Amino acid sequence: MAGTSRLSLLFAHLVLIAGAAVMMLPLYVAFVASTYAGTDFLSGRVGLLPGPHLVENYRLALTTGSSTAGIPPVAPMLWNSLVVAVVIAAGKISISILSAFAICYFRFPLRVPAFWLIFMTLMLPVEVRILPTFEVAARLDLLNSYAGLTVPLIASATATFLFRQVFMTIPDELTEAALIDGAGPLRFFWSILLPLSRTNIAALFVILFLYGWNQYLWPLLVTTDASYFTVVMGIRRLVGAATEADPVWHLVMATAILALVPPVLVIAALQRLFVRGLTETEK
Repeated sequence: MAGTSRLSLLFAHLVLIAGAAVMMLPLYVAFVASTYAGTDFLSGRVGLLPGPHLVENYRLALTTGSSTAGIPPVAPMLWNSLVVAVVIAAGKISISILSAFAICYFRFPLRVPAFWLIFMTLMLPVEVRILPTFEVAARLDLLNSYAGLTVPLIASATATFLFRQVFMTIPDELTEAALIDGAGPLRFFWSILLPLSRTNIAALFVILFLYGWNQYLWPLLVTTDASYFTVVMGIRRLVGAATEADPVWHLVMATAILALVPPVLVIAALQRLFVRGLTETEK
């Protein structure tokens, strides 16, 4: 029995390692491709091992870009994407947790219809909302600005619903104890609800950070100034600029690898809280 158990465990590990290798293979190929010169793609000299231009290509992507293709350097685009992702994630969480707090702990007219009205916005596809939202942003002079990139995307019915479900699992005895101790609504929210929602906030932050980081359609609509380009827009422009006359595939691959770094760091830093926030069912 012990031998069979060990064989099963070994087989399971081999399957997991094989699956991880298959998933990592495209990333490895992109990294290797980012270490060769652009002309190597046309001549077929790209191998399976990293090339000699690693430092040169990443320095070029970060600080210079492609002047002939009209592509700005990646460093400012990474900063723009970071600002957009952090503001969207923090804004969605802040507004959603406050709205869920109001819906769960305050009694006001049309409280339940207000919640369902918020929830019904999930049924509207992005394509339906994108043009009216753009028109409003244009009239408010939000184009080519960080406010235009972030403010229209901050509201989140999903996060409001999730926080409402979290607050409904909190025992009523905590609310009664806070009232007996003389804690007001804001004190109760700050001292009790926020600490109990820490893992859920972390899980939502990771998801919403990735959502903001990967935005493409909305930044493409509201930005024409290169100083507000995000890294996803930069990758798309680089792909469109890659021609036989100016092969910038090495910059495309280097930019793609650089675009992976911030999300990976966020996930690694909040991994434990992220898993607990998704699996925790009781407070």
